[in-house]
Amino acid sequence: MPVDYEVEFIERDDRSARFLVRGVTPAFANGIRRAMIADVPTMAIDTVQFIENSSVMFDEQIGLRLGLVPLTTPPEEFEVGDSVTLSIDVSGPNTAYSGDLVCHDESVEVATDGVPIIDLKDDQRLELEAEAVMTSGKEHAKHQGGVSVGYRHLQQIEVVGDRGEFEDEEARIVRGIVEDDGELLLAEEFDNDLSQRYPGKEVEVTDVPNAFVFHVETDGSYTVEELVTLAADSIADRADELEDAVQL
Repeated sequence: MPVDYEVEFIERDDRSARFLVRGVTPAFANGIRRAMIADVPTMAIDTVQFIENSSVMFDEQIGLRLGLVPLTTPPEEFEVGDSVTLSIDVSGPNTAYSGDLVCHDESVEVATDGVPIIDLKDDQRLELEAEAVMTSGKEHAKHQGGVSVGYRHLQQIEVVGDRGEFEDEEARIVRGIVEDDGELLLAEEFDNDLSQRYPGKEVEVTDVPNAFVFHVETDGSYTVEELVTLAADSIADRADELEDAVQL
């Protein structure tokens, strides 16, 4: 039976977005959030072979930094367990950045060029080869493509009357996106305070059933659209596996 839901983007760029989803249950909303964090596999450096490291930093420390460098992960081109090789060769005096990493597979790139790895002095050199492996965030946090994923109920604002003549104006704080007579409003546009948007008015705030506003930020491994789509696909795949298991 098809699911009847609506998705509306409120803010969007490649790495962050806020969007409204109507017609889903709290359980489904939380499932999507968890899937974006833990289930969608990404490429990340897992092992490093040092050819030369004459810097002041131990191999293990540099390896840790390299593991946290986000790599683009083309959807559907790799499977869990696949790997690619990267290399870097930088001599001082210079700073080695993530952008100096060269991937031997053209479909994978460093998502952010300006991540500093090590500051090299005169006569210091960093040369190494690294293997990036594709796996999910539940195996290690460095594979979490969704670095900040959250959601909250869409709240509906209704003016129910005028504030009493002698009543003090008190702040009424709301966060994120609210709805007023079908219009979506960013709460920061009125400093998150309803008393500024509706001065002298008595307002009522209620949660809209089965409507959630998501705020998603990625590390550049995927665009927001790719991350959300892959998370939904992972939930569908698990549901199919469960259905097959039950029918055995």
